[in-house]
Amino acid sequence: TEVDWKAYMEEVEGFANGTLDYTRLKGDTGPLVYPAGFVYIFLGLYYATGRGADIRLAQYLFAGLYLLNLLLVFRIYCRTNKVPPYVFFFMCCASYRIHSIFVLRLFNDPVAMAILFLAINLFLEERWSWGCLLFSLAVSVKMNILLFAPGLLFLLLQRFGLLGCIPKLCICALLQVILGLPFLLVNPVGYLTRSFDLGRQFQFKWTVNWRFLPEEVFQNRAFHATLLLAHLAGLGLFALHRWHRSKESILALLKDPAERKHPSPPLTIVFVLFSSNFLGVCCSRSLHYQFYVWYFHTLPYLLWCTPTAKLAHMPKVLLLGVIELCWNTYPSTVCSSLSLHICHGLVLLQLWYGTAPLPAPHTPPPSRRPAAISKKAQ
Repeated sequence: TEVDWKAYMEEVEGFANGTLDYTRLKGDTGPLVYPAGFVYIFLGLYYATGRGADIRLAQYLFAGLYLLNLLLVFRIYCRTNKVPPYVFFFMCCASYRIHSIFVLRLFNDPVAMAILFLAINLFLEERWSWGCLLFSLAVSVKMNILLFAPGLLFLLLQRFGLLGCIPKLCICALLQVILGLPFLLVNPVGYLTRSFDLGRQFQFKWTVNWRFLPEEVFQNRAFHATLLLAHLAGLGLFALHRWHRSKESILALLKDPAERKHPSPPLTIVFVLFSSNFLGVCCSRSLHYQFYVWYFHTLPYLLWCTPTAKLAHMPKVLLLGVIELCWNTYPSTVCSSLSLHICHGLVLLQLWYGTAPLPAPHTPPPSRRPAAISKKAQ
């Protein structure tokens, strides 16, 4: 329980003592490798828990974060109206690994995901500027949020066109500059290379998804390049054939929406964002146990967002169970990692061959005074 928490506290303690050179912020597990938003949030936890000593209080705070995260996720699912109610039981009660990530290990991944789900709620409310601000804040806690970025870019282009989405992208970039400014002024190269290190090597002993490969293949740069190409190809195919639904070329997204000859049909924001993230998870160079929270709460939507017969519900529940079993196998085995890839492949097939969902229609609440209204109508 204490290992990662202690490392986080040691990393932010250096900042609390006045160290602004990012390369000098370190903990027991190694150097600080997260952006500046992580430092500020965990610095607040550092002071709230008596310089990190009161771990029990930290666990209570993360338990509250867990409940808030569930509230934000449920609000998204209520807006989409795709998942049967009984599935929420599994989301709340059936994942030992998720409970551990939140309340036992106190990782920064849940913090980033909770902020991300808040941003998605804002997107669903058509508050795109505030949503982009929160999205960028989530990125500043951990870079895995960038897996949602291709989908967000597509949505911004579809909603605003090229010129219209530039201010939204500027909001994302400006927040990163503001948060990182104290460190950028002292050692800009050190900050950028440490907090946004896309080429960082992962340790084979912690991998959940590639255990069936020899370690030399897992560490090979050619293998990493292949995964990157597969990721880009998947994003391109989904953008062309699953997200883009207009009769015009996808290049029409660059135009102002008012100038397009064939306006795009209503697009499900959640479908684009969740599938964008899932493609990134499938092509990740390594998945560690805390990374499960990156997509756990999106899996029910990904499985149920496409039309299905009632008899097909049980295999989907079984698929959720097998994925959970793979993530709870420690250490990972050849069988568990292969099973995880098979499950991911089945989810991808469903997303590809199923019908892309339309947004749930927003119906006004029924009147509470039908008699009075009918009387006036007479």
